[in-house]
Amino acid sequence: MRRLALIAATAVTALAAVPAADAATNGHGTLRINHVQTIATHNSYHRELTDAEKDVQRRTDANWWNLQYSHTALPNQFGAQHVRGIELDVFPDPQGGLYSNPLVRRDAGLPALNDPALARPGFKVLHWADHDYGTNCSALLTCLRQVREWSDKNPGHVPLTILTEFKSTDPAKEAMGGAKSPAWDTALMDALDAEIRSVFPGDRLITPDDVRKPGLTLEQSVLKFGWPELKSSRGKVMFFMDNQGSAIQEPYLAGRPSLEGRVLFTNSRPGRPDAAFVGWNEPEGANTAQIQDLVRKGYYVRTRSDVPFTEARSGSTGRLKAALDSGAQMVSTDFPVIGLSARNGSDYTAELPGGATVRCNPVSAPAGCRDNSLERIRTR
Repeated sequence: MRRLALIAATAVTALAAVPAADAATNGHGTLRINHVQTIATHNSYHRELTDAEKDVQRRTDANWWNLQYSHTALPNQFGAQHVRGIELDVFPDPQGGLYSNPLVRRDAGLPALNDPALARPGFKVLHWADHDYGTNCSALLTCLRQVREWSDKNPGHVPLTILTEFKSTDPAKEAMGGAKSPAWDTALMDALDAEIRSVFPGDRLITPDDVRKPGLTLEQSVLKFGWPELKSSRGKVMFFMDNQGSAIQEPYLAGRPSLEGRVLFTNSRPGRPDAAFVGWNEPEGANTAQIQDLVRKGYYVRTRSDVPFTEARSGSTGRLKAALDSGAQMVSTDFPVIGLSARNGSDYTAELPGGATVRCNPVSAPAGCRDNSLERIRTR
């Protein structure tokens, strides 16, 4: 036993002595952060409401069934569930307390929420104000600090991706006396960037400034020079904007066409100066080849392996296979581990082959890339 332990220890020491890029690629090609593929969760903060509130949802929302899923706390997703990407829906709340008394609670005969984090000024994380507010971290700062704490304990992880959707309150709920959020503008977006940077300093972030080269647009930089190398990017976090359309993106891009000084990569399309990240949610059919083309060119792509609750009910893995084959670096699911879909009648699970945490990208990884050397942490 002592001899076996010595051999194992020697092997681990030898691997640690090999430079990160060489260990991952056997010396063939430069391994960059877009050369890997990971599983992410969709609406990663989401929790179902109480039975009394579900009764209200059922009476007032024809699509209430679409809300019946829950995720464990973010650190558990990164650890036990081997997730490397999350999604957070963010509402502005500059004064604090705006979302503390949801209509769905009032209509269920329940008191206002007694959550100190909701009472404080700052951005909040929830799905649908006044109707579907359940969350495992109600304040953005809380969510980010949980990510930072897990990252600090596991510094050898591949970059964590955080998809951020800028949300606003529902006009129909506003008319019923619900909360009314302030409109997203450049000042609020500046505040969001600042809140993120208050948790993650520059050396823990991968931002557009880290990718863009002098004299080039962000897109030109990505396509010509590529993304940062993985060996210098472990332990870091990168943020993407899920929203499309000018109403949300223009205030963020104002005076910053290539996202100069910004934290988030916008959900863009080829041909735009800010094009580096592309959200392409449908991976099947002709979309598989489309995503593969984007990935080969150098874009970072997010797609979805399932939608509530088609795959969870049927058990079909066709969409999952298409998502993985597409080479999209961020593959989002509501069912990252076995058991979550059982309530819907199947054992559908969205995992990388063999249950891996991260793998070499099937479309873009350089020759010689080795799955088992991409991360430098131990996972349960």
